[in-house]
Amino acid sequence: MIELSRATLRAVPPAVRTPSYDPAAVSAGIVHLGPGNFHRAHMARYTHDLMERRADALSWGILGAGLMPPDRRIMDALSPQDGLYTLLERGQGEERATIIGSLARVLFAGDSSAALLDAMDAPEIRIVSLTVTENGYCVDRATKRLDPENPLIRADLAEPLAPRSVIGVIVEALRRRRDARAAAFTVLSCDNIQHNGQVLRDAVLAFAEMRDPSLARWIAAEAAFPATMVDRITPGTTDEDRQDLEVRHGLRDRCPVPCETFRQWVIEDNFVAGRPAWEEVGVQFVPDVAPYEFMKLRLLNASHHTVAGLGRLIGHPYVSDCLADGDLAALMRAVMERETGPTVPPVPGVDLDKYKQTLIARFANPAIRDTPARIVADGSPTILLDPLRDRLRNGESVELLSLAVAAWMRCARGEDEAGQAIVLRHALAPLLRQRAVEGGPDPGPLLSVEAVFGDLGMQPAFVEPLRRWLQSLYAVGARRTLAAAREQLRF
Repeated sequence: MIELSRATLRAVPPAVRTPSYDPAAVSAGIVHLGPGNFHRAHMARYTHDLMERRADALSWGILGAGLMPPDRRIMDALSPQDGLYTLLERGQGEERATIIGSLARVLFAGDSSAALLDAMDAPEIRIVSLTVTENGYCVDRATKRLDPENPLIRADLAEPLAPRSVIGVIVEALRRRRDARAAAFTVLSCDNIQHNGQVLRDAVLAFAEMRDPSLARWIAAEAAFPATMVDRITPGTTDEDRQDLEVRHGLRDRCPVPCETFRQWVIEDNFVAGRPAWEEVGVQFVPDVAPYEFMKLRLLNASHHTVAGLGRLIGHPYVSDCLADGDLAALMRAVMERETGPTVPPVPGVDLDKYKQTLIARFANPAIRDTPARIVADGSPTILLDPLRDRLRNGESVELLSLAVAAWMRCARGEDEAGQAIVLRHALAPLLRQRAVEGGPDPGPLLSVEAVFGDLGMQPAFVEPLRRWLQSLYAVGARRTLAAAREQLRF
């Protein structure tokens, strides 16, 4: 059995592609906060591909840093492998295994950010990127503004030189740059948040303003926060993925990454200290990312959340099983055609009807063992609430989105119809579960959580169908509720 590391690369069987460059020659030009599976299937893959094409890209290696407790497991797995890992790209009936070498090194900064901040001082670090989910931004869910009462933010304001939050780390790193009369870096969000660059910029500047108004002015003038749209379905790694790699290739990898073959990355071309030539490996650089991210959030992410909530309650183990379920597949098509799709304006160079068909095929791919449980756990009802608000403003029906929100509320209770646990990793998970249990079939207690739902609890056009669907989910279960919805709404 080959233990993956730089020293064993030459022993890797030919069926697994290895880097054509020397990973030991890769140096960090990027610090990435949150190097989980998505980052390693997406940004690290694009950067690896560029290193395969040109030697000067080796200076754009990635230092992967974890700040949250779950990141320790990833860092502990990657460290003895010298940052190497196997990317398993799976299409219909095919799998391509590639060892990715673009991670220059990894470190865990959850106990102390001192070593991370020292690394970010290096002038070679020109980009700080992040994939930390919406929770990591420490913003109010309704306003998308920094929440000064967030426990991490309060702790970082008390000890700003030893930050624990992503926002605190970025501000302190930029403060150290300013005081050293060094250049600022570009801060690149790779999270599924609408207007992610602006949300991140606002949070950073708000925190900097609370620390030192002159620092906030310097960051506003010197740093850049380009918006991005990222897309690649990337499930969590399972023991089966590891075992399959060992059986098929004789390769032991503690953290291989499975993903689909499709990938997309659209970036606003706004960098203050240079950037990799990612356009040579398929990245789209555009003046305005908004139409692309809007399309993706409204069609892909909202569809994911729609099928995942009901699919989890019904008991489907994988998203592909949800799409093999005639009622759920019909619901996904109806949501896109009737409610989310009409909120999406034309997108340059994109046939929206074709894009919808592509999504259905991607979700139905049985080789991607993505689970409704993961989507429910890591997701946010905001994905469904944003298009719902747009339709309410226009006086349009929200029946299907209300059904999807009702399913999320039923999942927020923390257990399915068989009494099995449902995990929710939302920042307000304990409160949401408490309110879900308190309300049961009454959505009122959950709707009163203004940080999530804002004033939606005051809008009868949403509350009435939501209450009806939630009552049905509790009374007759997800399967019968879905069948009734399909009959009543004719989808």
